[in-house]
Amino acid sequence: MTEMEIAPQSAVDQAKEKLNQHVKEIIHWHFSDETGCPFWLEWAKKAGWNPIEEIQTYEDIAKFPHFEDNYLRDLPHHQWIPKPYQGKPFKIFETGGTTGMPKQRISWEDHLIDYSEFSGTLDDEYFPCGGNWLMMGPTGPRRLRLAIEHLANIRGGSCYFLDLDPRWVKIRLAQGKTDEVKEYMAHVISQAATIIKHREVRCLFATPRLLEALGEEISVPEAGVRGVFCGGTSMTSQVIRFLCEEVLEEEGMLVPTYGNTLMGLACSKPVGPEDDYALTYYAPQPRAVLRVVDPNETTKTVELGEWGRVELTTLT
Repeated sequence: MTEMEIAPQSAVDQAKEKLNQHVKEIIHWHFSDETGCPFWLEWAKKAGWNPIEEIQTYEDIAKFPHFEDNYLRDLPHHQWIPKPYQGKPFKIFETGGTTGMPKQRISWEDHLIDYSEFSGTLDDEYFPCGGNWLMMGPTGPRRLRLAIEHLANIRGGSCYFLDLDPRWVKIRLAQGKTDEVKEYMAHVISQAATIIKHREVRCLFATPRLLEALGEEISVPEAGVRGVFCGGTSMTSQVIRFLCEEVLEEEGMLVPTYGNTLMGLACSKPVGPEDDYALTYYAPQPRAVLRVVDPNETTKTVELGEWGRVELTTLT
């Protein structure tokens, strides 16, 4: 059984102060006539109150209504362009589309920040600088493709990719065509195995299921892979244990993460047998904040150990 780690109050106070300062800076950026985008400047005119004056702490964010995600599906991109970025080409990323039409997000360089910071947490013994990467995850309109390539590049390596479309897989699963899904999985794993066999790959990004399937095809550590950055879907401690002991054969390092197109990357504390492979994620605060709230009264957080709805606040 694992024990809960409680941060010292001084660290909590420091993080809160940093978050509140970041909130003020972000609010000033988005609602200033010199830097704001058309959407938020127009919103402020209609709201009847001045966010720059009234939002001084993270708790003050509750004065805003919840963001309508359909805005990211329906509104033209120019509505979201801050004045200093007008006229500059931007990148467009999409969510997975699980809940309907995919949401889109635009970015210039912001999407790379989390991965630059994440690089500093990686152990060079298992994620060697100069080592090449293979990205076993969704490509196409996902920010993850560019983010993993950026991670490989800033660590001095290059990145190989697969041709992978998870939306097609979801459609076939919904239609009950499991045989086609198995064939597609085999096709994806064949791509990965071919690259690993014929190119020098030291690091992987992989979803848990793809990593497991790769381990059924080849010995991952014998192929020269030392470190695996794992994410994309939920993981349990049992899954982590299996991947560490059976797939990586206790020779490589597994680094589990949680993230999405809208939030960015949440890192986990190191996992291992000493704490039964327990997973603890940390949001990329102050750029994003996660809370577990009462679904019926979302201004209130639930008590430790209780179920609730995950609320994401992005501050970028």
